[in-house]
Amino acid sequence: MNFTVRKSNERGHADHGWLDSRFTFSFADYYDPKHMHFRNLRVINEDKIAPGGGFPMHPHRDMEIFSYVLEGALEHKDSMGNGSVLRPGQIQLMSAGSGVTHSEFNPLQDQATHMLQIWILPDKKNLTPSYTEWHPDPSRESDAKVLVISRDGREGSATINSDASIYRVRLRAGSSVTHELAQGRGAWLQVMRGSLSIDGTKLDSGDAACTRDAGVLAINADEDAEALLFDLG
Repeated sequence: MNFTVRKSNERGHADHGWLDSRFTFSFADYYDPKHMHFRNLRVINEDKIAPGGGFPMHPHRDMEIFSYVLEGALEHKDSMGNGSVLRPGQIQLMSAGSGVTHSEFNPLQDQATHMLQIWILPDKKNLTPSYTEWHPDPSRESDAKVLVISRDGREGSATINSDASIYRVRLRAGSSVTHELAQGRGAWLQVMRGSLSIDGTKLDSGDAACTRDAGVLAINADEDAEALLFDLG
């Protein structure tokens, strides 16, 4: 299989003091025509939010948006009346649809929040806005690959209005897992922690690799590692 690698240190970068962000794809003031999106995957931002910092109420529409918390906590409030605090390993998924406003803050005063925010293009525009969360099942914490988001909500995953299946990959050093990519689909592997190899291509934290080649992806952990694997239509 042929892979294209997106190295961590080649991503866009913005430091606002309270917010330090790395942009995999063009976003805000960062523009790179070579990195606009991958299939329906539009945004992967790795954010570090200072204690007490955050994004005040702002609008979105026609986008599927989810946040994955790696460290710290993330407090969410939105115009649909939802409000919660996410902890590491938990996911919030918001379908902005016809329009929604929300805020995201680090409620902690002594620890930064480290998270990924991801945007995926929906299948249709002007959908009814919705919000859901995914919390890990303690009995599956040691599973190498867990489905966390899907279009049909199978296996207890959160539901997305897009042709995308998203897996949390968590491997101990020396262990491995495979994923079969069907013809006509694309895979994007985003490393969040540790070091992985995919079909022999080494990826460190913040690195990513993608392919449009059908077949079996072999993912091996060079050290303890955590990643998100996107299977995209």
